[in-house]
Amino acid sequence: MKTIHTVAALRAEIRAARKAGKDIGFVPTMGNLHAGHISLIKASKQQDCFTVASIFVNPLQFNDKSDLERYPRTLTADQEQLVSADCDLLFAPDVDEMYPAGQAIQSTVSVPGVSEGLCGGSRPGHFDGVATVVTKLFNMVQPDLAFFGEKDFQQVAVIRKMVADLNMPLTIVAVPTARATDGLALSSRNGYLTESEREAAPALYQALTAIGNGLQQQQPLAELIAAAEQQLLAAGFKPDYLEVRHAANLSIADAPKVGDKLVILGAAFLGKARLIDNISVTLITKND
Repeated sequence: MKTIHTVAALRAEIRAARKAGKDIGFVPTMGNLHAGHISLIKASKQQDCFTVASIFVNPLQFNDKSDLERYPRTLTADQEQLVSADCDLLFAPDVDEMYPAGQAIQSTVSVPGVSEGLCGGSRPGHFDGVATVVTKLFNMVQPDLAFFGEKDFQQVAVIRKMVADLNMPLTIVAVPTARATDGLALSSRNGYLTESEREAAPALYQALTAIGNGLQQQQPLAELIAAAEQQLLAAGFKPDYLEVRHAANLSIADAPKVGDKLVILGAAFLGKARLIDNISVTLITKND
């Protein structure tokens, strides 16, 4: 695997791969890689793509400067994992390479609708930063396929809409959430958890699952949300949001009914970590 740091070098490598007849698969990351990221690399390799990963901690998507400063940078360890996963190319630019004219006057991309509420409500400007950097990376890499984890469900929805709205010639592939054996969704932010917090962390997944099970039994949504919030508080979490949305467009599902394809999304603080997760459910009748 080659590691490169400039757009010019990246484009030269992409040209060579295309000349060799390869499709380009792309996995954008902020580094501090874990098994969830590696599952995206493997998904690209399974498509027989020339697989490009990027590592860039994007300042535009952080609305908390201290969060940006303490985000883990683990390039050497990340490179080792990518080599083991048979990644072909790592693009690891610095901030000046990505924003040569500075961030203050950078053109930005905004994706209305799906970026509103949920994490977009809790982190103002976050998805503008995500959409902007992903657009830039797509223009730099020009992939045929780009791979994202379903853990960041709203992010995937934002990127899908952006690609459709702007007629970008690539396919977005969503890969199922990678989980630890106790159900916790793998995340770079899990590294912020203390030992006791790590033991409590699966409560978020359990709370979302309880909402899904209750909906299948036609229990009132408001009661399910309230019970899940209490479950999280008892486990030491500070809930940010728990919501049920329609999976297709992230519109609010106030009155779920049989046949609806839903996503149950949650975010909550546990110590220094803000954890997010989601599960998808399709409501069925009791006799199905």
